[in-house]
Amino acid sequence: MNLDDKKKRIDELIEVLNEASAAYYDEASEIMSNYEYDALYDELEALEKETGYAPDNSPTKNVGYTVQSELPKERHKSRMLSLDKTKSREELAAWLGNHEGLLSWKLDGLTVVLTYEGGSLVKAVTRGNGDIGEVITPNALVFANVPRHIPYTGHVVIRGEAVITYEEFERINAAIDDADAKYKNPRNLCSGSVRQLNNKITAERNVRFYAFTLSESDAVEDGGFRSNQMKWMAEQGFEVVEYVKVDNESIFAAIDKYAERVHTFEIPSDGLVLTLEDLEYAATLGMTAKFPRDSLAFKWADQQAETVLREMEWSPSRTGLLNPIAIFDPVELEGTTVKRASVHNLNIMETLKLGIGDTITVYKANMIIPQISDNLTRSGNIELPSHCPVCDGETEVKMMTGTKVLTCANPSCLAKQVKRFSLFVSRDALNIEGLSEQTLLKFIGLGYIKSFGDIFRLEAHREAIVELEGFGEKSYEKLATSIEKARHTVPARILTAIGIPGVGVTTAAQIAKSCENKWDKISSLTYDELITIDGIGEVMARDYEEFFADEHNHALVMDLVSEIDIDESYEAVGTALSGAVFVITGSLDHYKSRTELKKEIEAQGGKVAGSVSKNTSYLVTNNPESGSSKNKAAAELGVKIITEDEIRTMLGY
Repeated sequence: MNLDDKKKRIDELIEVLNEASAAYYDEASEIMSNYEYDALYDELEALEKETGYAPDNSPTKNVGYTVQSELPKERHKSRMLSLDKTKSREELAAWLGNHEGLLSWKLDGLTVVLTYEGGSLVKAVTRGNGDIGEVITPNALVFANVPRHIPYTGHVVIRGEAVITYEEFERINAAIDDADAKYKNPRNLCSGSVRQLNNKITAERNVRFYAFTLSESDAVEDGGFRSNQMKWMAEQGFEVVEYVKVDNESIFAAIDKYAERVHTFEIPSDGLVLTLEDLEYAATLGMTAKFPRDSLAFKWADQQAETVLREMEWSPSRTGLLNPIAIFDPVELEGTTVKRASVHNLNIMETLKLGIGDTITVYKANMIIPQISDNLTRSGNIELPSHCPVCDGETEVKMMTGTKVLTCANPSCLAKQVKRFSLFVSRDALNIEGLSEQTLLKFIGLGYIKSFGDIFRLEAHREAIVELEGFGEKSYEKLATSIEKARHTVPARILTAIGIPGVGVTTAAQIAKSCENKWDKISSLTYDELITIDGIGEVMARDYEEFFADEHNHALVMDLVSEIDIDESYEAVGTALSGAVFVITGSLDHYKSRTELKKEIEAQGGKVAGSVSKNTSYLVTNNPESGSSKNKAAAELGVKIITEDEIRTMLGY
């Protein structure tokens, strides 16, 4: 290439890399793999050094992410730099030379700067783009392990990494039913948690902070050694990033020990950091435009394996996206067998020119997430499916937030109705554990589930299911047990489950009660009969009648009924809670409001009061240990405190 071509290539690389950074940091999405980003970054850096042409918007000059949130902004006193990096142990050792250094984890989270005055935390700011960060003081105050007060009463500025552990990441994702809303990795979850406008959400996420630099202090005695600063921060109550002192002779053994532990380390780590121990010597080295010269990052050299791409699976999503999943010959990576990897979107697929039968190299990003690093044969022979694998509807390519994606154009696609199946298996409906929205989408995409009744026929796919990623014999048996338990149910649960507009838990119970639990009667109620039932108006009655009159719905329900055992036993009710007085407090899990629960209690002869008195029989709360005024009054008066589940048992659920 001549000079003009090289400059043109530099501009192209800057545009592509900045677009990838914006997607990753601001939108929590990926338009290229980590491996590809690093390769393009290295190419850019080499070209800039060769030509001397390095525009101001180049990622080689900029740090962190663009600050776009509604949080208050603040300019840092001095520019916060990122670290230069290497993947070579030999380069790391050569950089250290004859000096001593501290080798520590490079944690994969969000850098935060804490300021203390008079022993109290007064300010917390994210690194942001290195020049301007976001003020997150209310959020830092609720980090799981940040001291609000420290013994030292002078001016102190501490830098560290806010992180979320893998265990916490799995817990939070497991509680999100919407597969599309799940977080991609702990780093993205941490970023979103730290930068919340509502610090109650931050508190619920158990964000942790690990200090790694004492940036400013009035008069801390450190003897000129960084390790003394680390010890001092620990004495003040901070958890400091784990470190070990190394020299040229011990550094390789230290790296090996970290490498052995990274697979089981509870905190996301994308490498190590080597920092000079001698602070006076470190201060003489200065810095470049982007990197300090007293520290160097060591990125794990990804273990790669060569394999053959055999299939491209198109995984459905409730929004209509068809996500490409590469299926390849099994290979061993980082101690586990890997045979599939998300390609994320069409941009990545096209950049790699993927084709069936191609020889590809795969790795685990940060030793965790399988990714394709390169395509050695680049046939590009994959044809996008013209029809959705779920509904056979036509597909179309769209641009979403700058990313090229494949979507299903059919608004009635079964995958887009996954919420209907999520309702069906929910706790208040058929209560089938083990069928999250993500699992339902997987089964729908594979053709195992096309109707409610198919859920009770999953045994036919047992062998295939136990082989799926994330499943196994134990997971399948747990699911099968839950399905068998749900097979024996009552009419009210079925009505709640099948998705009739407006019919929730309370209404379903009322309808079942009016029909004395006879399913044939329940499923053939007319408009005129429905409007005589308490709580049902004209709109709901019309929707209910139309639901069962619809041929598709009728067939769906008939198929379901053929697979389940309906308990139609009925006892006249209305006096189960006669004479009892209830007070309801706090939030509820099963009811939209306290009014709904109040109606059910009153329907059984009970009464509901607004405050606790000597006439109160029960206080209903999901937080029996709360120090609220109602809980205290109940304890003083000897009123029995029960949970929502207990009152539901009394109501016959």
